[in-house]
Amino acid sequence: MTMVLRADALTKRYGRRTALSECTLEIPEGRVVGLVGPNGAGKSTLLNLAVGMLEPSAGSIEVLGERPRSGMAKVGFVAQDTPTYAGLSIDEHLRFGAELNPGWDADLARDRIARLGLDGSQRARKLSGGQRAQLALTLGLAKRPELLILDEPVASLDPLARREFLQDLMEAVVEHALTVVLSSHLVSDLERVCDYVVVLVDSRVQLAGDLDSLLATHHRITGPRRDEDTLPSELHVVGASHTDRQSTYLVRTQSPILDPAWTISQLTLEDLVLAYMGRTSRPQPRALEAVR
Repeated sequence: MTMVLRADALTKRYGRRTALSECTLEIPEGRVVGLVGPNGAGKSTLLNLAVGMLEPSAGSIEVLGERPRSGMAKVGFVAQDTPTYAGLSIDEHLRFGAELNPGWDADLARDRIARLGLDGSQRARKLSGGQRAQLALTLGLAKRPELLILDEPVASLDPLARREFLQDLMEAVVEHALTVVLSSHLVSDLERVCDYVVVLVDSRVQLAGDLDSLLATHHRITGPRRDEDTLPSELHVVGASHTDRQSTYLVRTQSPILDPAWTISQLTLEDLVLAYMGRTSRPQPRALEAVR
């Protein structure tokens, strides 16, 4: 399996503050990857390291087999708040993109702008949030990247604009065989488009893997109150809650749960993400090894 991104003990510090800590991660080619975690978890730091806008404090990272550097031809990047130049028109953005990118696909860019019904003479400051996001996506796609990295591109958009943006993104993935890394704290959006998930909490990777595999190996079990140390060893406890008579555990296991005392229910991606986000005070789990 080809990996588009490899990080080994990747760390980024700003003075005494650690923004990313010993991140070890592999992202396979041809996937739509959801990078999720709370604000301040290190998502933007990881992505800025991946596109060469930051240098690691320790550890290493490779993207498409190379050390990242700013302006990599095969990597498209849409930063937070879908940055555009307020005083430039749409057409001027496209000309600027063509000058900076040797692999620029002018036909793709023009066709997308026409299909979106945008006026090329209109300046970016006059565009709605959704239109600016679509312009930024157009600039990223027209670069013809192998890897497209999007950092919270829809966080400020209304639900309709978010849906349209994500629908366009998925059409582009199919048409151009892209690998995408999409950072967001809007789990419901990620669940619609992603097939691979990375959960980042407190500057550390807590979980990473194929979405279907993650959901198949995590369960919520409910039954008579039972202490954690009495559970079978193959049940790795992610989270737990108790009443006087009842225990509920969120567990990870590769084995079937056969004890009839437990009622077993399946999880959504949101259930899974929230459970791992609640582990902030615990040591980093072995989830990466188990689900990769």
